[in-house]
Amino acid sequence: MSMIRDLRAAVRPSRVSLRKDSGAYDTTRDPATASAVVDCAVYRDGTRVETETPLSPHRAMRQVRRDGGFVWIGLHEPTEDEFAGIAREFGLHPLAVEDAVQAHQRPKLERYDDSLFTVFKTIHYVDHDELTASSEVVETGEVMCFTGRDFFITVRHGGQGSLRALRHRLQADPELLVKGPSAVLHAIADHVVDGYIAVADAVQDDIDEVETEVFSPGRKGTPRGTDAGRIYQLKREVLEFKRAVSPLLRPMQLLSERPMRLIDPEIQKYFRDVADHVARVQEQVVGFDELLNSILQANLAQASVAQNEDMRKITSWAAIIAVPTMVCGVYGMNFDYMPETHWKFGYPLVLSITVGLCLGIHRTLKRNGWL
Repeated sequence: MSMIRDLRAAVRPSRVSLRKDSGAYDTTRDPATASAVVDCAVYRDGTRVETETPLSPHRAMRQVRRDGGFVWIGLHEPTEDEFAGIAREFGLHPLAVEDAVQAHQRPKLERYDDSLFTVFKTIHYVDHDELTASSEVVETGEVMCFTGRDFFITVRHGGQGSLRALRHRLQADPELLVKGPSAVLHAIADHVVDGYIAVADAVQDDIDEVETEVFSPGRKGTPRGTDAGRIYQLKREVLEFKRAVSPLLRPMQLLSERPMRLIDPEIQKYFRDVADHVARVQEQVVGFDELLNSILQANLAQASVAQNEDMRKITSWAAIIAVPTMVCGVYGMNFDYMPETHWKFGYPLVLSITVGLCLGIHRTLKRNGWL
């Protein structure tokens, strides 16, 4: 058991922030290539069987049925016609084949007579210098896996989530590959979920940045707030992340808890760790969603408070200006018998009273926090 644990640690990629991992984005397939097959290889006794020319899926399957081992075929965005021959060769269920070609599936695990069909959503963090109201934070892809007794087929959609490096790491550990297709399924599940953890850490940094900006003091110690559009865009990206993570928890629990004849018993135990990591990321993403709700409400409340503050200031100055306006309005009516109109000190007296009243109102409003 300790040997499998050590090998599993070797397969697991480093959990570094995807802000600096530009190599995570790999289109793999050359658009000029007619075939969707990225790689096709036969593995026997945990070692890749080398051939002089690239194997076709049909030739690879004939070798496996003749000499033993299993075949691993990797495809990238195959068309229905490109996948039809492989589906017939390996006896794949039509419903699973349709899902694999059409893509846009939610994570799931489906059991058929001679195979398991598993769908994973891959997540790629889109690096950006500054979060805006139109920034793309996460980008999703899909990896569909067909697991059989002597074959393993991956169908990948999207420009990220390449499995090339994972295949090379597995090939360097024959003691793990000797466990067959179920070892590859576990390695892919672990690889995808480790990607979730790295993306969650990067998204956490974006949320912390927005939270700091919302609650950091601006002028005169008041919260300066931020653009609500940025918060809403980040919330949308988190919801996309949530749709990729949450449905995967149940399939991983099934793989770890229910005995399946296509899953090696020793490998099955390690799906528990994958299920635990999925549960951890799910809790993080749910927390992100709730936190962004609170941040958005706080930002809107700050905007409302700022508007009320502005209205109070406008109202206060209007009250101050109302005094000289009223006095000037009264004395501007030009009646003959106006108080103190013919007194030498009438004008200075009225002006002094007006200024005094304005200063008194200003002081009262300032003391009460209106100015």
